[in-house]
Amino acid sequence: MRIRHLALAIAGVFAVGSAQAATEIQWWHAMAGKLGERVTELANEFNASQQDYKVTPVYKGNYGETMNAGIAAFRGGNAPHILQVFEVGTATMMSAKGAVQPVQDMMEKAGEKFDPAAYIPAVAGYYSTTEGKMLSMPFNSSTPVMHYNKDLFKKAGLDPEAPPKTWQELVEAGKKLKAAGVECAYTTTWPSWVQLETFSAWHNVAYASKNNGFDGVDARLEITSDLHKRHIGNLAQMAKDGLFTYGGRAGNATALFQSGQCAMLTGSSGDRAGIIDASRDKFEFGTSTLPYYSGVEGAPQNTIIGGASLWVFANKSAEEYKGVSKFFTFLSSPEIQARWHQQTGYLPITVAAYDLTRESGFYEKNPGADVSVQQMVVKTTDKSRGVRLGFLPQIRDLTEEELELAFSGKQTAEQALQKAQQRGNELLERFEKSVK
Repeated sequence: MRIRHLALAIAGVFAVGSAQAATEIQWWHAMAGKLGERVTELANEFNASQQDYKVTPVYKGNYGETMNAGIAAFRGGNAPHILQVFEVGTATMMSAKGAVQPVQDMMEKAGEKFDPAAYIPAVAGYYSTTEGKMLSMPFNSSTPVMHYNKDLFKKAGLDPEAPPKTWQELVEAGKKLKAAGVECAYTTTWPSWVQLETFSAWHNVAYASKNNGFDGVDARLEITSDLHKRHIGNLAQMAKDGLFTYGGRAGNATALFQSGQCAMLTGSSGDRAGIIDASRDKFEFGTSTLPYYSGVEGAPQNTIIGGASLWVFANKSAEEYKGVSKFFTFLSSPEIQARWHQQTGYLPITVAAYDLTRESGFYEKNPGADVSVQQMVVKTTDKSRGVRLGFLPQIRDLTEEELELAFSGKQTAEQALQKAQQRGNELLERFEKSVK
């Protein structure tokens, strides 16, 4: 009996020693609610798959708060290993010399198989240098789509299987919805991202010079074209006519759609999981492509990514980088990415994950779930690759200040865009000076 007790005690010591030997990997993220639960599930699944590393996910608030926390922690000498950064923070992270460990370099040094060509080009290209080297790991990549309430469409006599494809058609649908007593015909989340940044790419027109900032930090906004003025002017008129309900900044307007109040919503494909939960047993919804203006040459082109990627901080040990690399290999596997895509509505970041989802019959069972991918899997142009500008979060804020005044009738669309461009370019000038 004593021998058995001694053997158990020794085994316990080894078990404790093994647990203590696991290298901890801190992952700071901005995913709340159901998405936060799935982030924790991913970390737990990786931890259970091996014994050498333990990924610890830590929620740090919204995207802006998480990025600021990570930067402050690096300056204080206690940065996490992995930081989730929204796409508008990409230029800032790229310019943070000495603070970042490029992901592709890290993966290759750790001996992990890594092929940038395995990722959807529009996604990988956004997070890569001009030489094609990936700097961060794509994770929850999204793109704007249009969700619509099929029940409200039926109420207005509209075909629930034929959502509007153009802005002209959307206005006509809005009139019928309003006439049928629908309180809110159309709303949008993320006004700057959807209605200016993505709108520009979707219509193959520039949002900023220097290939939207990809070719240099001396880029400047170019949002006062006739097409931009036409579009913001149309939205302002729709607001005046009761066809467009402004729901606020960021993702605030999603609640208007989830409640069944609004019939059409343009917003992130990543909203899909939340909409499914909110609409269950309440109404049927569909997902369609973003509307575009017929007659505009090159439209529709492609939408651009939103969401976030995972950045790795510098000054960690080789063993820690090996653990991060293995975790990234796990996250990028076709099975994990396909499941993440199917559960959340975020893009499958690899071609293999998309193929696996398609071959499983998921898109046939869930019509519209592939809209986000179809909008992205085309060859991009110098105007549609994305927007990579310094101080882009601040530019979005000031742009939305001006748009709000236009939507409320307190200034014209032309005035709003001119002011936004002027104020945005002042920020870009400051950014350019700060990195030179």
